This record gives sequence, structure tokens and C-alpha cells, in this order.
Amino acid sequence: MIILPAIDIKDGNCVRLFKGDFSTVERVAADYLETAKGFEEAGAEWIHMVDLDGAKEGRPVNTKIYTDVAEKTSLKVELGGGIRSLSTIGEYLDMGISRVILGSAALKNPKLVSDAVERFGNEKIVVGIDAMNGMVATEGWLESSDVDYIDLAEKMISVGVRYFIFTDISKDGTLSGVNREQLKALSDAVSGRAEVIASGGVHTMDDIIACKEMGLYGTICGKSIYKGTLDLREAIKYSCVQ
Repeated sequence: MIILPAIDIKDGNCVRLFKGDFSTVERVAADYLETAKGFEEAGAEWIHMVDLDGAKEGRPVNTKIYTDVAEKTSLKVELGGGIRSLSTIGEYLDMGISRVILGSAALKNPKLVSDAVERFGNEKIVVGIDAMNGMVATEGWLESSDVDYIDLAEKMISVGVRYFIFTDISKDGTLSGVNREQLKALSDAVSGRAEVIASGGVHTMDDIIACKEMGLYGTICGKSIYKGTLDLREAIKYSCVQ
């Protein structure tokens, strides 16, 4: 299992939100590049980054920050937020971003996802499924839908998607533990056909252990690292044990 430490960017700053609420923005680190280098030194191979401004505005906003991390560290950058077109995906990949996250587009523009997978390959595209009470939310979590999160995953698998990030919005930024029930249901549903990355609620090593025992492909860790409830180096070391 891979561990993906997270940096969310708003107004050029490293921040975290509580349950995706933009009014709860909290600055958690002084410098994005130094933070990324710290993750690299701890043994991370991947970093999960989100353009919160982009997610809200529906377009890339903080591009230089992500390309800096890709250029100035050895980390593979997984990036989401405001990515709504094939041209934006192509530009980010050309700039050295390793994997692009499509969130709202999976529900609102599934053809974009299928076209992206066809053009760039399923190793470069990950679909972010963000849910509240099992129902998919879109547009930076500002809009809800009546689509079940597993139903959306099934639809995305049918167009070639291999990787999913599942976030229980009610858990995100709360340090209350991952939603084991929903993660397991999704993992079981897509087993052998797709990979699941857990996001939201990671608190301690117990969550890392639970995600690994479920056979998940990866776990994203944000506030737990910044608040010191999870030791990134320890989490990475455990995740690598066969």
C-alpha cells in the first residue's frame, strides 16, 4: 500500500479544511516546497495535492506550486481541483504531474473521463469520488447529488478507470478515523477490476493498519501529519511491509 501525504492549496497557502467547508480553512504549514521535501525525506514516493481555489472556480489556479513540487522533488504528484478539460490534463501531465484527479467531471461529464483514459491511459487518471452519506458530491463539495458512490464507481470502471480516491466528506479533516464500512464496500465491489485510495478521517496508525488489511491500494494522510497524530515515516514503513 502507498501512503500519500497531502497538501491542499488555497490562496497560495498550505491549508486543511474541516469536512470540506471553505469557511474552516486553517493554514497548516509555512512553505509548500519545504513541506513536500519533508515528506520526501520521510520516505514518501507520492504526494496528493489539491487546488482548492481551482475546485471552487472550475479552472487551474495555483499551477506553479504543483509544478515546483514535481520539478524540485522526486515525489510523484497526484493532483486534483479545477480540472475540467483534456487540454488541462495534457498540460499538467506535460509539466511533470504524474496523475490527474477528475472529480466533478465523473458525474457531470463522464465523456471527459472516458476520453482522458483513452488518450492518456488509466495510469494517469484517477477518479475522485467524494460522498456524503454515500451520495456523491461535486463542485468542491458544494453540490450534492442522488448518485450512490458505488454506482458511480461501476460506471467509471466501464469506461476504463482503474484508480479511485474515495472521500467520506463527513470524515475529512476531522481526525475521527476513516469510514471503514464504506471503504470496504467499495473495495469489495471493485475488487480485481480497480484500485481504491482512502481519503478523509485518517487519525492514527490504526487507520493505516485498517486500510492495509482491507487491501487498499493507498491511503491519503493530511491533518493527521500536521497535527502529529500520525508519524509519516512510521506509516510509510508499515505500508511497505509485505
